[in-house]
Amino acid sequence: MRPADLAREHGLSPQAVRNYEQDGFLPPAERTATGYRIYTELHATALRTFLALVRAYGHRTAGAIMNAVHDGRTDDALTAVHGGHTQLLRDRETLTAVRAAVDHLATAAVPGDTGEPTGPLPRSIGELAHRLRLTPATLRTWEAAGILRPARDPATGYRVFHPSDVRDADLAHLLRRGGHRLQDIAAVVEQIRTAGGTSALGATLAGWQQRLTDRGLAMLNAASHLHNYLVR
Repeated sequence: MRPADLAREHGLSPQAVRNYEQDGFLPPAERTATGYRIYTELHATALRTFLALVRAYGHRTAGAIMNAVHDGRTDDALTAVHGGHTQLLRDRETLTAVRAAVDHLATAAVPGDTGEPTGPLPRSIGELAHRLRLTPATLRTWEAAGILRPARDPATGYRVFHPSDVRDADLAHLLRRGGHRLQDIAAVVEQIRTAGGTSALGATLAGWQQRLTDRGLAMLNAASHLHNYLVR
């Protein structure tokens, strides 16, 4: 086979196939007397395996897996695969925790509102820290991580927390108690901001669930390809 023959099946360019070989994602090809590459069904199988891994784990991890396989480091390849499964499980656990936290916050909201806290609310960082039984330094760390985005009083420069900020802090507090990382919480809070509040988050969470399902199915497909390539 020529590079174009392998490329055509996947809508790639012949140069992309040559690049994948150069990067070690495909085994080395033999050459004709004039220097042209000769690909075989082995290379076609490797390309299908690599692209299935890309869909499941991303380009970097897929490349690392194929490099490990071609270097004879099967355990390293499997470690990378298992790492992807572990991350998927963490993401599922995070989604479950977010749903529980959102449900908890919604019970304190007035029906029909955006899921923001009601009643007297803290306005300063000290008041918010007292409400959550945290230190102001912790809240400043959350702000640096993108979880909180308080406004500033134009006269004093002090932080001013609005109801949506208190909602975000309450959610972050619930998730931190569950052991979730700041960067994961920041991503969740940003989704809530985009959705317009906890009560409008249903579609976003459903989309998140579907993406996790699609990734899990892609991992199953990639595992099948990788197994066939390893036992060839």
